[in-house]
Amino acid sequence: MNWLEKLKFSLKKTARILSGVKMDMSSLETIEESLLQADVGVNTTMQLIEELKIRHPKDEQETRQIIREKLLEKLSSNEQPLQIDTTHKPYIILMIGVNGAGKTTTIGKLGMQYKKQGLRVSLVAGDTFRAGATEQLQQWGEKIGCPVYAHPNADSAGLIFDAIKNAQKSKDDVLLIDTAGRLHNRSDLMDELSKIVRVIQKCDATAPHAGIMVLDATVGQNALAQVDTFSKMTKVTGLIMTKLDGTAKGGILLALSDKFGLPIHAIGIGEKTEDLNTFKASDYVDALLGE
Repeated sequence: MNWLEKLKFSLKKTARILSGVKMDMSSLETIEESLLQADVGVNTTMQLIEELKIRHPKDEQETRQIIREKLLEKLSSNEQPLQIDTTHKPYIILMIGVNGAGKTTTIGKLGMQYKKQGLRVSLVAGDTFRAGATEQLQQWGEKIGCPVYAHPNADSAGLIFDAIKNAQKSKDDVLLIDTAGRLHNRSDLMDELSKIVRVIQKCDATAPHAGIMVLDATVGQNALAQVDTFSKMTKVTGLIMTKLDGTAKGGILLALSDKFGLPIHAIGIGEKTEDLNTFKASDYVDALLGE
């Protein structure tokens, strides 16, 4: 099964909502309800409905084509692979997101992909509050053969400072930093992330070179609130969406794109390394519409 086939299979719960709807001008209300149910978002849905009213398609095929065009128009500008600038040694990527979103697993998958590209990679278990996160990242380090800087219960910022200094000496190409995501302690988390960024910039004034937010697709509209909250704590430069295979709310990427306009670097649809892949708007929209 190739990537597009996997993506279509993973988004079948969402596609079932949209593909089961009669797409013609007599069913605008049903189309609207289905788009909202798939978490495409209110603004995007209203724009789609208005576009259909203006263009008044003659049949279901033309209706679907207009919807596809508008969805691609929304997403195409945010289709942006994460490029590593190797003039930075290391290129520092700060991974953020709530606990359970899949940050640690995503870091491991990215690390393996960069290793396969011939890059020197190191990982930092910066979520020092969760022993499980540290152990999981250490397992990934062993699996892909790269160093993991870890010390459970240590000061996260101090650990990250030491890791950057070591990575600079080793001339590593990429340093992936895990962080805590305890939104119930929002003020503590905000202070900690601010401290981490200050420490990173003491080591490299141009860093972090990327601030990637990992989101769990199954939370649906709550992802909007998460991005809004973390954007107030630190600079978010792009998104990675995980667990698209476990939800009927796969349209949430459209709502995120409409509200924040952030680059979407990759999407995840399973546990295997190859199940995290570069985001392509056309593949995503076709899978979403069940085409």
